[in-house]
Amino acid sequence: MEFVPAPAVHRVLCADCGTPIVPNSANLCVACLRNTYAVLASVSYCRNSWILARPESSELLALCLKKLKGLSKVRLTEAHFIWTEPHSKRLRVSLTIQKEVLTSTILEQTFEIEYLVQHGQCPDCAKLAAKNTWKALVQVRQKVPHKRTFLFLEQLILKHGAQKDTISVKEVKDGLDFFYSQRSHAIKAVEFLTSVVPVRSKASEQLLSSDTHSNTANFKYTYSVEIMPICKDDLVCIPPKQARQLGNISPLTVCTRVGSSIQLLDPATLQTCEITSAVYWRNPFDSLATVTDLVEFTVLDVEADGRSRGKFVLADAQVALAGAFRSGQGQDENSMDYESSGYTNQIYHTRTHLGGILQPGDTALGYFLTNSNYNSDDFTSLPSERIPDIMLVKKTYPNRRKKNKTRAWRLRSIGKEAGEEGETGSGRGVVGRMGGRDQKKVEEDYELFLRDLEEDPEMRSAVNLYKSTDVNMKNEAQKGPKKPQFAMVVDESPQQDEEEENEEADFPEIQLDELLEGFDEMTLGDGEAETT
Repeated sequence: MEFVPAPAVHRVLCADCGTPIVPNSANLCVACLRNTYAVLASVSYCRNSWILARPESSELLALCLKKLKGLSKVRLTEAHFIWTEPHSKRLRVSLTIQKEVLTSTILEQTFEIEYLVQHGQCPDCAKLAAKNTWKALVQVRQKVPHKRTFLFLEQLILKHGAQKDTISVKEVKDGLDFFYSQRSHAIKAVEFLTSVVPVRSKASEQLLSSDTHSNTANFKYTYSVEIMPICKDDLVCIPPKQARQLGNISPLTVCTRVGSSIQLLDPATLQTCEITSAVYWRNPFDSLATVTDLVEFTVLDVEADGRSRGKFVLADAQVALAGAFRSGQGQDENSMDYESSGYTNQIYHTRTHLGGILQPGDTALGYFLTNSNYNSDDFTSLPSERIPDIMLVKKTYPNRRKKNKTRAWRLRSIGKEAGEEGETGSGRGVVGRMGGRDQKKVEEDYELFLRDLEEDPEMRSAVNLYKSTDVNMKNEAQKGPKKPQFAMVVDESPQQDEEEENEEADFPEIQLDELLEGFDEMTLGDGEAETT
């Protein structure tokens, strides 16, 4: 075998230290190149960065690299974690970078960076954990004896996602308080309330601290929002002067819709008028009676007049008090003694806007003006011939209500805060947390609110209804134990037929296509929720 010598390697001396090296364009050794051109001078990092991530994960490595400044000036070829003790609170990252220092001369260097891990909270989370650290407060108030407005407002907030910026909600006597970490979030909430309910708002601010050198100051902002104290189905007496300005409408009206403004209807003529917030607050007035003052009447005869406006049909009706024709036996102790009161067999004639849905034998709710006494100067000034005996408001379904059937739908609600402990009542979301003696009243208002949703398709379209997942289980439990295979079969069809006959055929059942899938409980931060 012939020996073939390796090609000769020509070496030159380093221009700085004189060490023999392979010739390169710089004629410098690696040590002199690193001393002359500092690659690490382009990379710096912040020593006070706080991070919270899974150890040795790709997300944590990405966060560590983002904290380094100057990586855009070099080429990063490799990055990985160096193992450390889990309790050491240290992260060591090995980086390999390259940089072209001279023409066709690339210098590569590997170095380590040590991070100090400090567990902490971001400023927003720290404010949530502390007390009285809110930046802006929205106080929503309505001076009415019920909570139905806030139950409906809660559903509007959930449908439009207006609760995402809220850090806390607190129930007070006449309303709710919404707390925000930024002033812009509170302003956005006030604008949302203005668009869905008739309100007036007032802003104020409190100086916490100021710096005269930098001309900066720290404020807390409070927005007071008052909702108009008139609700749906309330009896309203408009001041006569204002009634003449509103198309000369009859002062005695019924509120049929509440939105950014209220709509009032005269049942005797079907004349309507819109009252905006600006018009109302220039000359405010209260409602004469609310839904708690409604009285049940039995419809004896209905004759349509032929005039209609939208869903309202004008008709002449003959009604009597519910139970006025019952015998004295079997009456409840709390029921009215109609014989002694002089209302036995008394029939009242009235004009109503419910001619399209009322039939003889139906039950309707209305205001019994003849047997009522209202403390209102505007009502007293009305001539007696313009005050009807009865003013019907809506149809009711007493037979169906007595059965107390389980509803096949449910509502979302804003549940308790994450840090709130204990049970403060069954609490329909943010409404009802106070509990105590007002809890029974809140439950009654909630039932009335659910009935309004069932009977009013327009109101139902403004909220989200969800399928109830436990209705079938409840129905199975009500059926009782399973009968033996050879047990005697008893014909119960007459009783069932009698129950079906007692039910109202036109009861407003909510259709399945109106319900949404995927009911999930939620809070201000996707936690626990209270449901129907």
